[in-house]
Amino acid sequence: MKISSKALHSLENDIKKEKISSCLIYVKGETIFQYYKNRKMKEKLFKVNSVTKSILSILVGIAIDEGLIENIHTPIHTFFPTLEDEKKKITVEHLLTMTTGFEWGEFGDWGGRPFPMINSKDWVKFVLEKKLVTTPGEIMNYNSGCSHLLSAILQKVSGMSLEKYAYEKLFKPIGIEKFNLHKDSKGIGIGGFGLSIKTSDLLKIGLLMMQLGEWNNKQIVSKEWIEASTTKKYEGYEWIGSYGYHWWVLEDERLTFPVYFAMGYGGNFIIINPVFEFVMVFTSELYDQTFLPLDLFKKYIIEYFITESV
Repeated sequence: MKISSKALHSLENDIKKEKISSCLIYVKGETIFQYYKNRKMKEKLFKVNSVTKSILSILVGIAIDEGLIENIHTPIHTFFPTLEDEKKKITVEHLLTMTTGFEWGEFGDWGGRPFPMINSKDWVKFVLEKKLVTTPGEIMNYNSGCSHLLSAILQKVSGMSLEKYAYEKLFKPIGIEKFNLHKDSKGIGIGGFGLSIKTSDLLKIGLLMMQLGEWNNKQIVSKEWIEASTTKKYEGYEWIGSYGYHWWVLEDERLTFPVYFAMGYGGNFIIINPVFEFVMVFTSELYDQTFLPLDLFKKYIIEYFITESV
């Protein structure tokens, strides 16, 4: 059984009513649905905001595979030796799961955006100087500063800019040639929300994840990393899902198999279900409705999975 043409037609009608720029659906070897608001959208580099974080997670996995980072339990004071006291307990894994314990109001007083960090003169210093309000590893608190520290670490251990490391180790091997990755004023790549990329290339990232890190018979990132980073590690937020290593894990009582996703402010998504060889991507300008594409996925696609698994 395939996703019904009626469901796809209704999905397209709903998409056309919204500020959604593009949507692609891939199932078992073929792209079964393709929507672009206009022809220019095919080649446009979309700023995908926090989808960047999930791609950064792949890069961290590659760095661990290469031995540039010993493992996820490596304390970050290895890279930032000025850290003292309880902050010495913070590890790479705490950054990946956003469980550092830093006081951070991104999903609170800051209104969903890391403006205080952006407005600071030294983003890394700003993050590292935040006080601890919980013990590292205790709770997940959404924090783009964690991603920025991971970016800084990758640049330290690789001796490359984040942009170059991403291109050489990930993008070039899977055929992504056009992208932009912005930097902060100190030259650190913005791994939390700085990437602009084509919709078709977002699909390639999704396919790499679905294929457990393999591309054209070459292992780009280890299978073990993909499985670890897309498995629930901490409770996230009830209205989004739980959290792995910079990937969200969908929690829906109707599902008996994993669905995980990358999500960026404004309605940018990569949604993946490896069991059914399914990838769905969105680029949008839904700045007041970030979660709408996920709602459309739940409305039109989940029933297909449930029916297929019976």
